[in-house]
Amino acid sequence: MACTVVPNAIFKNGNSIPMFGLGTWNSPPGQVAQAVKDAIDVGYRHIDCAHVYQNEHEVGEGIAAKIAEGVVKREDLFVTSKLWNTFHRPDLVEGACKTTLKNLQLDYLDLYLIHWPVGYKEGPELFPMGPDGKTFIFSDADYVDTWPEMEKLVDAGLVRNIGLSNFNAKQVQRVLDIARIAPATNQIECHPYLHQSNITAFCAANGIIVTAYSPLGSPARPWVKADDPVLMDDAVVGELAKKYGKTTAQILIRYQIQLGHVVIPKSVTKERIVSNFDVFSFQLDDGDMKLLAGLERNGRICPESSAFGHPHHPFEKEE
Repeated sequence: MACTVVPNAIFKNGNSIPMFGLGTWNSPPGQVAQAVKDAIDVGYRHIDCAHVYQNEHEVGEGIAAKIAEGVVKREDLFVTSKLWNTFHRPDLVEGACKTTLKNLQLDYLDLYLIHWPVGYKEGPELFPMGPDGKTFIFSDADYVDTWPEMEKLVDAGLVRNIGLSNFNAKQVQRVLDIARIAPATNQIECHPYLHQSNITAFCAANGIIVTAYSPLGSPARPWVKADDPVLMDDAVVGELAKKYGKTTAQILIRYQIQLGHVVIPKSVTKERIVSNFDVFSFQLDDGDMKLLAGLERNGRICPESSAFGHPHHPFEKEE
């Protein structure tokens, strides 16, 4: 039976998260507030943000406008943000969270994630670059020392749930080994060209929900090359779109939902925001799920290559 409303995934702590949300990474300045307003009007209740996207103030404007109009109440929304890499040092965590809350015009976050396991040099630069112009300057901070500060945010009522992003299995286990509050989710790149089967299986075994970012293959990513394969142009995805009378984006979003993942496609175009939401009136059959699974090519879009060499880089050794 196909879904007719947005289903929730249930965290290990019993809290829930809508399995569909609006991503805001790489959303152009000046368009994000309207995108958030359009999304809320359509029925989106989950908004995914991050300090490093440098657009949280616009996201906040969009949310505030819809609350003021009476379209939604704060408690109707699920808002995620992420601790950036320059704030891993324990004494910086609370201040970073409060800056995000101020930008978003909110009193609390529903979910706060450590954005990457790699810490960068503390300071005003989001991407502190070394003299070679290719490698970031790293911090000595270890994310297992950052995690207890994330837990304190929950204690203080600033955050309802905490989690990770871009962590591999060994890194998630390191957090689990010291955690008083276990991570609720691990947000990772996930699409038919990159399934990350090891970390998704590990998360499932440990009751950690996977959130899939770049589910459409992020064709507008800033570093895209002309000869990079385009997931939404893949012949298999195109044939399935024809079969179901859907767009390729709808097929790819539906795929993640049926894998049991929370999915956060990004768009600032109202037509696509509406279209992306229309994924609850159909279901991919088992054979077509297998066809999409067969597209695996380890095609990582976000390798964080300027952090190669850091001992906590998640992709150099262990997936």
